[in-house]
Amino acid sequence: MQSRLADRPRKRVVWGISLILIAVTSLLGATPGAATATTLAAPPVPVLTWGPCDEPGDGFECATAQVPLDYRRPTGGTIPLAVTRRLAADRAHRTGVLVLHPGGPGNSGVNFARNSYDALPASLRDAFDVVGYDMRGVARSGQVECWNDKEYSAAVDAARGVPGPGALRGAIRQGLDFATACLQRSGDLVPFIGTASNAKDIDLLRQALGEETLSFYGRSFGSYVGTVYAAQFPRRVRAMVLDGAYDPRRYADVPYAYDAAQFVALDGAVGRFLDWCAQNATTCGFGEGRPREAFEQLKRALDADPVITASGRPATGYTLAYRLMFNINAGKEIWPELGQALRAAQAHQGSFLLNPPSPASFDFLNVNTAVECADRVYPTGPLLLGARVSAHVAAAPLLGPPIGLGPPTYDHNHAPTCAQWPAERPSRFEGSYRAAGSAPILVLGTTGDPDTPYQDAVALTRTLDNGRLLTFAAEGHTAYNRSACVSTLVTAYLATLALPARGTVCTDETPPAPPGRRLTGIEADETHDMIPTLH
Repeated sequence: MQSRLADRPRKRVVWGISLILIAVTSLLGATPGAATATTLAAPPVPVLTWGPCDEPGDGFECATAQVPLDYRRPTGGTIPLAVTRRLAADRAHRTGVLVLHPGGPGNSGVNFARNSYDALPASLRDAFDVVGYDMRGVARSGQVECWNDKEYSAAVDAARGVPGPGALRGAIRQGLDFATACLQRSGDLVPFIGTASNAKDIDLLRQALGEETLSFYGRSFGSYVGTVYAAQFPRRVRAMVLDGAYDPRRYADVPYAYDAAQFVALDGAVGRFLDWCAQNATTCGFGEGRPREAFEQLKRALDADPVITASGRPATGYTLAYRLMFNINAGKEIWPELGQALRAAQAHQGSFLLNPPSPASFDFLNVNTAVECADRVYPTGPLLLGARVSAHVAAAPLLGPPIGLGPPTYDHNHAPTCAQWPAERPSRFEGSYRAAGSAPILVLGTTGDPDTPYQDAVALTRTLDNGRLLTFAAEGHTAYNRSACVSTLVTAYLATLALPARGTVCTDETPPAPPGRRLTGIEADETHDMIPTLH
């Protein structure tokens, strides 16, 4: 099947001919109404019938919104989206709607809104109806399946922390197998799960909720969704916070370069943690002053002698790298807990770093890869693919080899799948990201972010016509509610539209906490995204 990009020259010709025919028809006296109906057709606004949720009792109500599957045919087939809301506590002083969008792609927005509600300050809970939804292809809104649980389990259980010869060829082969399975099992859906359609869904929800504008908080991948929404509907933005932001142009159009920066950011964060362990050997408890060498030895040891977990599945050096990739996002405060978990792994004892990905993880990973393949266009060619993946791995020696040469999972290693993606991309966004005419948009960047590098937030701020950057000088992924400084400024902006002063930097990073103290960020799971509770 030809790609959408390959089709462009022909489509431009067809589109040009269509415009000429419309003009000629108009000159010959066709009724204006017929042309208007063709050019201005809009999808019907969903009707939301609110009722109790599957797990009632938390004050939220749930509904289903029918939205177009293919926005090129806005009155054609539909897909159901699961929506949830909790009404503003102070109805007399209600401001509007606050949409919360999680990371991923692959996390449930319904769960994100409900799990994050109590972490929001009272001023926001009082003023806003808090809304979340499962975006197309996720959870209750038509879960995408590429590999099934058995296939995914076999792939991750066979992966290694120190991949051997032939690993690059194996990764490319698995990428093609995954891409082919996506088309075979979810081919009616995967062309339409891109972010341009996702953003159009949000605007239909805005209309269904009866709002002229909306306020929006998006974290990680949710920041890209917010960026595309603002680009398509700039005058519908009342306030927007993009936390752990993407550089949208590099993400969508220069994906190899974007991936390279992610590999380096991840390895840099793990390296800074291990360097802290070297300087704080007693508190860390791992490596006896030489944690980098100990980490490499541990990956090899687990590959040679995996820990058999309670589920009967092996935990290898790959399992260790995979879990560390997510848990390092919690920042400095959990560094002592990570040290203790690495030490437990050395002793073949129970450790949250030795939990193999679960079926719930596989649901997340299927969507995570498929959505990014629908959004991004990699240059094709096996030689270029092999060269770029090899370069990414070499630039990130701590986690690059297991993640980059492993099976399709998270953001960093999507190239082997997406460079061989067989589906068209009609739902990919291809316009300007300036969001000209929007209200001011607040962009949050964390200087030591392992997942969305800080320079992405800088780039997004410069891309937006009305962007304002707020910097959090810290380790970890995203900033809201990880810093009292950041949270105070963000809350004030959402409530009153007052922006932080240009150049504001928050420096109140939570230091490493004593070992044994249970923290909200510990045992981070890729399937469970939520706004943390502010300490």
